[in-house]
Amino acid sequence: MKTATVADLRNSFATVSKWIHNGEAVAITKRGLRFATLVPVRERKSPPPVDRLARLRKMFPNGPVKGDVQDVLDYDRGDT
Repeated sequence: MKTATVADLRNSFATVSKWIHNGEAVAITKRGLRFATLVPVRERKSPPPVDRLARLRKMFPNGPVKGDVQDVLDYDRGDT
């Protein structure tokens, strides 16, 4: 694990950023004591895109709902 001071973050952030980008965890020290640890973010798969129109068609097969908006919200939440 690499070590950097708070002053290094201020003055040489590009270098510290490259370490993190390359997968290194970096211990940050303040007045000689470990203050924090910066670690790279783990890559996650993004969720599949939501087809909102298909979802609405499934929820409301007879077309747009007429009536009170609260009824539509209750239906969407499964409260009906």
